[in-house]
Formats: sequence, structure tokens, C-alpha cells
Amino acid sequence: MAMECKDRAMGMNGESGSGRPHRVAVLVRPGMLPIEVGIVHRIFGEARSASGEPLYELVTCALEPGEVSTDTDFTVNVAHGPEVLATADTVVLPASSGDYDAGAEQREGRLSPSMADALARIRPGTRIASICTGAFVLAAAGLLDGRRATTHWRSVDDFRRMFPQVEVDAEVLYTDEGEVLTAAGVASGIDLCLHMVRGDHGAAVANDVARRTVVPPHREGGQAQYVQRPVPEPQVSSTGVARAWALEHLDRPLSLRELAAREAMSVRTFTRRFREEVGMSPVRWLTRQRVERARQLLEESELTVDRIAAESGFGTAASLRQHFQAALGVSPRAYRATFRGDGGSDGGGG
Repeated sequence: MAMECKDRAMGMNGESGSGRPHRVAVLVRPGMLPIEVGIVHRIFGEARSASGEPLYELVTCALEPGEVSTDTDFTVNVAHGPEVLATADTVVLPASSGDYDAGAEQREGRLSPSMADALARIRPGTRIASICTGAFVLAAAGLLDGRRATTHWRSVDDFRRMFPQVEVDAEVLYTDEGEVLTAAGVASGIDLCLHMVRGDHGAAVANDVARRTVVPPHREGGQAQYVQRPVPEPQVSSTGVARAWALEHLDRPLSLRELAAREAMSVRTFTRRFREEVGMSPVRWLTRQRVERARQLLEESELTVDRIAAESGFGTAASLRQHFQAALGVSPRAYRATFRGDGGSDGGGG
């Protein structure tokens, strides 16, 4: 995974570079899903600086300003047209019920002239994200060519057939390809928006937004979509207790046998159930949680890399650096320097 705190079309702390808050433009279309539009406004709108100032400016636009239909029995009055896309630092394209229409332009691999003109207004270097089937529009515009992307699992086969030049990953909640990001469906739009906030301003701000909106602070993009899996019988234990316990004991070695015992399962059964529920192996999940713990400590504490390695369960600074580099593409020292601007002194040569 590439480093998430890239200086994407913004300053070091997610500012626009002009002194104003980072502007997020939400481009809606007829048949919009109100919940997806609301997700973007809620997540970015709740992000605050330490002094309580909004970190983002939200603006909604349409191909034509005015009343825009939704997939429900009410409409939304959108005041802005596509001209605001030229001023955006991030553009988010939610889904539309029309995306499921086989006759829609993007379902034929092309854009309407008005959509093509609107997207042409976006400045080079602007971060662009889609939620659910909004990915069809980005693909039709050529923005996903040669990139990894995802969309709702029900539309994956059509997406692959129509856009063979895109590397489709149907097993993830969201993808981050630097300037272009995609989310699989409605709820994963929350995960993607929190992911962007976290990359812009760090875990502390993203966690505060999650608390305000009462959602999990972090679900990895690699977590599996919930697709056609049978619901376990009520009497069958899940792996949730073991996961919660593991998060409280990341600083110590944790074996599969120990985790399985927390759920009174055999290692084989526990591993299978874990993969079904989380979408990855227990070992991979533990490594990700330890990287996240290390990220948080690098951002919020004065601990040395050696101490952070111990607190996050990697044991040695060398092990932490290896896993951190593999997960984020940077060293712990560079990561701390990016978020704290303190020269990157980590006391451990990271």
C-alpha cells in the first residue's frame, strides 16, 4: 500500500494551499442516493482542527443547478453547477440509481457530453473519489485506466466486461491509487472518507470524526465486502471476542492457539471463521493492527521508535521499520516528520 499521507493537491495538513479549508465538491446526478451524499458531508464536515475550526469546505454541485431527483420520493435542490469543480481540491462522485440502467451512458463505456465537460473542469492533481457505482463514471472517463479500483459487488462482472483496462478488485471495501480512490458501496463510503481524513490530518482527527458520527474509526480497505455469505447460526461463536482481546494486548506476542482458545475453537476452525468474518487471515490482521497502533503512537506520542516497536508488538525497531515500510511505503521517521513537522527525530534511526 502506498503511503496514505501523500501531499495530494493540498498542503502538508490537508489545506488547499490558498489559506482556505480544503474544498470537497460532491458531484451529484439524477437518481442520487441521499445517504451517500450525506456520508461525504457528514464525515468531512465533522473534521475539526485542535482549535475547533473546520478542516474542509463542502459544496454540492450538479451538471445543471436546480432540483435533482433521488432514488427516493423527495428531490434535492442543488444550488451549484459544474463550474465549482474547477475550484475543488477533492471531488467525490456518489452513485446514482441510473447507474443500474443498462442503457445509461457510462454503462455503455462512454460519458454524456455534459458529464465529459464537467469532468474536464477538474484541475490536474485534484483528488477524485467515487462511491459504489460512481466508479463507472470514472472508468468511462479513463481515470481508472491501469489502476486498481472497486465497485459494488453486484456490478463487478459488468464493470470488468466494460472496462478491461481497469484492475478490478471485488474483494475490498475501497482502493487508494493516490489521486484516484474508489469505494465499494454505501457503508464503505464512510470508510473511504475516513481514510482520506486520516491521510490528510492523521489518526487523531479521523478517530474524533468517527466518535462524533458513532462509526468504527477504521476498517481496512482490504477488508472483504459482505457478499452472499450465509449468516452463522446464533449459537455459533464469532471471532469478535478474540479480536477485541487482541487489540488490548498488541504489545505482547499473540499466537493463533491463544486467540482460538478465547473463542473455545480449534486453530483450524478459528482461522476459517476469522477469514470469513474479516476477509483476511488472523496473522495479516494482527500485523495491520500493529501498524495502526504504531501510526497512532508516531503521530501522538514522544516515544522513540524502539519504544513504539515494543508497544505495538513488533518487538524491535528493525521489525517495525520493515512492516511499516511494507504497509505504507515510508519509514517511521518519515511518517512522523510528515504529520508532526518535527524533523523526524525518532530516537531510533528510523
